[in-house]
Amino acid sequence: MSSPSHRPVTGPVFRWFALASFLSMIVIVLSGAAVRLTGSGLGCPDWPTCFRHHYSAQWGIHSVIEFGNRVMTILLVCVAAATFVAALMRQVRRRDLVWLSGALVLGVVADAVLGAFVVYSKLNPWLVALHMLLSLSMVVVGAVLYHRSKYVYGSGARSDVRDPHFRLIARLLWAPFVVLIATGTMTTGSGPHAGSSQGQLVARRLPFALSSAAWVHSICAVLFIGLVTGLLFAIWRSAAPTPLQLGVRRLAVISLVQALIGVTQYLTHLPALLVELHVAGAVSLTIGVTQFHLRQSAHDREPGTKRPVS
Repeated sequence: MSSPSHRPVTGPVFRWFALASFLSMIVIVLSGAAVRLTGSGLGCPDWPTCFRHHYSAQWGIHSVIEFGNRVMTILLVCVAAATFVAALMRQVRRRDLVWLSGALVLGVVADAVLGAFVVYSKLNPWLVALHMLLSLSMVVVGAVLYHRSKYVYGSGARSDVRDPHFRLIARLLWAPFVVLIATGTMTTGSGPHAGSSQGQLVARRLPFALSSAAWVHSICAVLFIGLVTGLLFAIWRSAAPTPLQLGVRRLAVISLVQALIGVTQYLTHLPALLVELHVAGAVSLTIGVTQFHLRQSAHDREPGTKRPVS
């Protein structure tokens, strides 16, 4: 093994690899949603080829969109793999960064394989929902990787808990958030956007009414917003450190905007553009919950990653 002085990747350089992987995970969610909302899920009926052992897409908007999404997935796998190699070649190798970047590689590959099952199952709604949940999980891992790439973690590193009570609440907040996301995927799975288009095999939907799924999801959303609002007032009244205040404010704003988009899309019969915005809001909310959790403890910055003071 080469000595740390001979490894070419510095801490600041690795941060850019981590950022690229983090953004890649976001792209995976949004591009996958675009495939579904344009009715292109069966644009390439075979996998990994597109159509009858041909890798190139047929002349048609749906096949081009679906095949383009697969090409993008391959590129994002390469980004994740490059980040993993960079973690191994980092001057001061850190086990947490190696494990997180490796998890991204495995997660993206697993997502791609799951996508194959989605295609061959003719867009089974349960598998499509699992596809979405796995992609959001990779967003969480990417956010943690990017955060840790900027701060010093490990044995002997400073790790000051900003407030033990709010740290517990931040951990408990994951439970209602996961329920919120899960019910959201169930609502989409029972809605009109199956991922197929006119002239294709009509994809099955989840076996319950859209109105019922939307009602359950809305109750979960109201409860989550109530928890975040209560947390906002609690942190404000306790004069908690600025990072916690900023984190909970971001959560409150995103939650309210997401709720507004959700109500609007339901009342307007789920137009594709609003559904895509709602997916983007789910990604933003996922990042917000993750960052709020990470902000519960203070760490020193990695040398060379601190923003210059203007």
